[in-house]
Amino acid sequence: MKKLALKHKLDFADSELKNLKRNNLHRKLRYGIAKGSEIEINKKKLINLCSNDYLGIPTTRIQIKQLQSSSRLVSGNDESYKKLEDILAKHKSHQNSLIYPTGYMANLGAISAIANKGDVIISDELNHASIIESCKLTDAKILIYKHNNMEDLNKKLEQKGKNKFIITEGVFSMDGDVSSLKQITEIAEKSNAITIVDDAHGDFVIGKDGKGTPNHFNVAKEVDLYISSLSKGLGSFGGYVASHNNVIDLCVNKSKSFIYTSALPSPLVKYSFKRIQSDREKYRKKLEKNILELTKGLKESGYQINSSTQIIPIIIGDEKKAMEFGQYLFDKGIFAQPIRYPTVPKNQARLRISVTAWLTNADIQNTLEIFDKAHRKFYA
Repeated sequence: MKKLALKHKLDFADSELKNLKRNNLHRKLRYGIAKGSEIEINKKKLINLCSNDYLGIPTTRIQIKQLQSSSRLVSGNDESYKKLEDILAKHKSHQNSLIYPTGYMANLGAISAIANKGDVIISDELNHASIIESCKLTDAKILIYKHNNMEDLNKKLEQKGKNKFIITEGVFSMDGDVSSLKQITEIAEKSNAITIVDDAHGDFVIGKDGKGTPNHFNVAKEVDLYISSLSKGLGSFGGYVASHNNVIDLCVNKSKSFIYTSALPSPLVKYSFKRIQSDREKYRKKLEKNILELTKGLKESGYQINSSTQIIPIIIGDEKKAMEFGQYLFDKGIFAQPIRYPTVPKNQARLRISVTAWLTNADIQNTLEIFDKAHRKFYA
């Protein structure tokens, strides 16, 4: 008589993994080496349409003498932080700024530091996961308004609260559309609400000198708290917030993701400082040209494109079909990862194209030819 195999206490993980695979939602890591407009995976070179290094500023050497081994409130607060935070505050037309190890941690730290019990947070339904998680860390009441719907936002603002916070992205990370910031700031002014804008995908890309989405809509000074990234348009690493002195001081004293973690290594801080002072404008112009060419070509092939930014979603719908679409592109030399639930709603799977200034004219033409063939294959 065969002995029954004893269940291991971690077998529950196998059950969850099987469920993910059954629903075409299982993910696995792919290891590659990115260089310029290309990425090499298993010795196969592909055009990289997944990079967030939007401006494609050429890399400079980082000299590492010593890395901090402490939080900034202990001994990790290198002088380079002050220089970069001053220039970031000016960049965002605010009094002060504060650097976090990542943009995700900047959201977690800032939002949880300033929103409290009795407050009301009104958040766009398509906001990034880091914003959603940040709101949950507070004791505030959370209301979700329909995406970019000002009527619904106004309705939600009728909710009573000690302080009211409106939170939106500048450029939405999965759809590539921009927030209605002009209307939002006007509504916020009338209702005395505090505006928070996560401009990770608009910063250094949109607006005069890349000052961001609010600058583009001429409402930069009406935004009370900026949250952004150094790892996207700037092509470095880290995150930051910019606001009034008292808000930054509050973040220093209450942000757990700032207080209880090691400081961002100073070589990366100095690297960001160099990149923000570089001639970014010529790379912005190249990026704009690439966006126009790719968008125009994709539309001509029959794709429905509603984005005007560097984030161009190709909506597939079905998760399995999206995986097949992505594999077809991979086989043809294009790296564009399928995005599925829970990053986007179920049955709204997509290919998320990230346009960068790295892309050459030849890259764009090759990309458009392959996407044209893909459209005939998957939309026939």
